Amino acid sequence: MAGARDALTPTIRTAEILAVGTELLTPHRIDTNSLYLTQQLNDLGIDVLIKSVVGDDADALADRLRHALTRADLVVTTGGLGPTSDDLTRDVVAEVLGVELIEDPELVQQIQGRFERRGLRMPDANRRQAAVPEGATVLPNPNGTAPGLWMTALDRVVVLLPGPPREMQPMFEQSVKPGLAERTGARRVYRRVLKVAGRAESHVEEIAQPVYSTLTTGGDPIQTTILASPGIIELHLSARGTDGAAIERSLDDGVRQLAAALGSPVFSVDGRSLEQVVADALLGRGLTLAVAESCTGGLVSGRLTDVPGSSSWFLGGVVAYANDVKMQLLGVTEALLAAHGAVSEPVGRAMAEGVRASLGAGVGIGITGIAGPTGGTPEKPVGTVVIAVATNAGSTARTLRLAGDRSMVRQHAVVAALEALRLALNGSSG
Repeated sequence: MAGARDALTPTIRTAEILAVGTELLTPHRIDTNSLYLTQQLNDLGIDVLIKSVVGDDADALADRLRHALTRADLVVTTGGLGPTSDDLTRDVVAEVLGVELIEDPELVQQIQGRFERRGLRMPDANRRQAAVPEGATVLPNPNGTAPGLWMTALDRVVVLLPGPPREMQPMFEQSVKPGLAERTGARRVYRRVLKVAGRAESHVEEIAQPVYSTLTTGGDPIQTTILASPGIIELHLSARGTDGAAIERSLDDGVRQLAAALGSPVFSVDGRSLEQVVADALLGRGLTLAVAESCTGGLVSGRLTDVPGSSSWFLGGVVAYANDVKMQLLGVTEALLAAHGAVSEPVGRAMAEGVRASLGAGVGIGITGIAGPTGGTPEKPVGTVVIAVATNAGSTARTLRLAGDRSMVRQHAVVAALEALRLALNGSSG
């Protein structure tokens, strides 16, 4: 029932992913392998129909596998290839496909050698990892003891991959992806991502829908998906087909239409993050940056320094929670605090100007606010946040009312600060 890898199957269009492991059904582990595999398979023009997480239960896994083989051209499993008794994937696959497990002496030697190079004796349990379903092709694993397996059955391809991402990903790219590419034809998936800051999902949908509804017609229709995260909306455009150049042109045209409709809130049409866009703008203008944060507690500085090479333009930051720190390190006057309160536009501007002057930066940001759950007043409720930006042309400030719990207010405030900086840089030559 199973065949060697070189027996080509019909074109692979669809796939199902089975993530195996009881730990993935607990709050302590997340199945990230399926996300990676979906991206890789989509890039090959393969649609992922279903993703499932199955515990270390032979009957449940066999049931999932049988159903997957009835509806997908390709079934990929991750996990369950280890040496312990609860690693059942190879056993279940062999049973479902009706083939015997045969110990591969060469694999035994390879696993033994891996232990010996570390000065260890191979436990007898590891011999289980050398059991290969009859007719399967072994996929080498240079990063672990669990080999992968490639099988064909009933015009389907079944691929077994180890669970650890550091083993699974190199194995897929080196040993699986080339074989799948031979079976997918010239059809591929092409994508674009357009990112918008400071707009609600419904607002973006209202503006974008008339545009992307026109993109679904034609020989290679474009699909558009809206994804929301705190402060940022993403429009994902994708199209499948064989004429890559024509599809790329259609996607570029779709992005241009959407960007024109949505206007200045669009900060990226090439996949860059907001912090990367800000970094590129600072570098392009030869400017440096300093940050003064209160309610965000260093989160803005953290996002900015996630960008590789940030040391060339990010000078530093001050987390000024207490008013005494605002006065001592940022030069905010006691009179200003008394007159307007710590959460106010005058204080936000003073923080931005103070950190800019203190660190000798070209641009300064000041963030102050009430993240909650306490501290709000009728005049300044929880969620009140002030974002200020100071340049050599002066300072600006804006007061926001952000919804959500403490974490959400802080996350939205971070995006709002980065977006305010982006807009200030776009409107200033430095």
